[in-house]
Amino acid sequence: MNRTNYLKYLGFSLIIIIAINVISSRVYQRFDLTSDKRFTISESTEQLLNTIDSPLIIDLFLEGDLPSEFRRLRSETKQLLEEFRLTNPLIKVNYIDVLADEETKDRNIEELTKSGLKPYVNSKASNSKVSKELIFPWAFASFGDNNITKIPLLKDDISSSLQEKVSNSIQNLEYAFADAFRKITQNKTKQIAVLKGNGQLNDIYIADFLNTLSDYYRIAKFTLDSVATNPKKTLKQLSEYDLIISAKPTQAFSEEEKFVLDQYTIRGGKSLWLTESVIIEEDSLKNASGSNIAVLKDLNLNDFFFKYGVRINPVIVNDMYSAPIWLALGEGSKAQFQPLRWPYSPLAKSETNHPISKNINLVRFDFASQIDTLKNNIDKTILLQSSKLSKLQGVPTSISLDLVTQEPDPSTFNKGPQHLAVLLEGSFTSVYKNRIKPFQLSDAKDNGIASKMIIISDGNVIQNGVLRNQPQELGFDKWTGKTLGNKEFLLNAVNYLLDDNGLMNIRSKDIAIAFLDEQRSVDERTKWQFINLLLPIVLLALFAFGFNYLRRRQYS
Repeated sequence: MNRTNYLKYLGFSLIIIIAINVISSRVYQRFDLTSDKRFTISESTEQLLNTIDSPLIIDLFLEGDLPSEFRRLRSETKQLLEEFRLTNPLIKVNYIDVLADEETKDRNIEELTKSGLKPYVNSKASNSKVSKELIFPWAFASFGDNNITKIPLLKDDISSSLQEKVSNSIQNLEYAFADAFRKITQNKTKQIAVLKGNGQLNDIYIADFLNTLSDYYRIAKFTLDSVATNPKKTLKQLSEYDLIISAKPTQAFSEEEKFVLDQYTIRGGKSLWLTESVIIEEDSLKNASGSNIAVLKDLNLNDFFFKYGVRINPVIVNDMYSAPIWLALGEGSKAQFQPLRWPYSPLAKSETNHPISKNINLVRFDFASQIDTLKNNIDKTILLQSSKLSKLQGVPTSISLDLVTQEPDPSTFNKGPQHLAVLLEGSFTSVYKNRIKPFQLSDAKDNGIASKMIIISDGNVIQNGVLRNQPQELGFDKWTGKTLGNKEFLLNAVNYLLDDNGLMNIRSKDIAIAFLDEQRSVDERTKWQFINLLLPIVLLALFAFGFNYLRRRQYS
């Protein structure tokens, strides 16, 4: 190559290099090559992030020397936050190790705990000693002056191992952050009516869940009492709400009230029903005899639900896999509360991958009824069901605490999983089609537009405990310190019924997480040390020997 051609080649190469650098500085593109697209945020989240027009600060407390499972959770969290920051630079992240400074560690733990950030207590074994360390798998998100919310990074599940908990938590990360962002940055546009007047639970028994809902929606009480005097006006007022919640009604609905509720549904109104067909309470057993009678409860809703495609049967679901009942055993000052087997409190779960019930903790029921689904044009999804070891008990029947002293016969628990919560979706047909209407309505509709309804066969699912006249956290078990999935399930249910931005679909995202088997790594330590350290040296020696042998043979 002569000098002129060389200079031309050099100049052309420089021009190409400069052009590539200019283009790359102006055009930025990332590619997610993972099979499960774990590093690709959903369209719903991206739209939400793009609406943030002022700094949103995230304080992440998952720092320090962590076990391998939590290091994986931290790594996935940081990767997700980096994707958020690339989508919207107004998102700022602070990484905080609250246990790093010995002088401030105790004060930091106290402040975070008071803020509702319960630490995860990790047991750590070394040199035949077991020590415990605190881990805070939490984050704070703040927007503006007063909008602050906590974000749980670890989904606790009493039935899962730590690796399973972390795996479920990683799949839930995007939804957890997106849900928190929506809560503190979006205005409340949807309205919920909490029905009263038919013996529903008093406010103090649903206070914790309503307080949680108030972060997302506007909530108001609504009674159907005015139906008797002005049903048309009542329907008009009810139609202004996007969702109605009926929490454990105990008094029968009149035909006029049912017609108003029917027309509300036909016109696209959403509803969440927590009802049952049997009357019995656990507290009613704490009498001198330790027993009570479970009887049929008629709310005059059988035809109402039947027309929509379900039937709540007057039976009680017994389940071998259930929450215990805590009773005092012993006499006088020596009496102690002990957990005893109690088949009337099923711990329900989902066998489907629906976003409402995916990756949630077990949901506790008490004296739940069984739900049958019927054939019609409505799509039905079973959200929760009992375990395979279930049986049904008809009413009227005597319920006694003496049951805790009897050994159950597993062969009788042979009815299989029983439906306890069902989602209905579609265009509902009026209960009063081809029937005499309870009152005249000029624009009464027989066929409705698309709507949704969730029916849960136990009102206790929404009922929080009360201690010293103060509502307790829904699903919290004071005896074990564990929190069940009641509140998360109900919140997901309401969000799904009212979701208009697709955030619930994020919960359907599946991410495959591979963890190191620590026990296997210890058992096979020598094997893998040989493979990683000695095997490369052996292979290199064999290569050198063969190379020298061939070289001598060729040139000798």
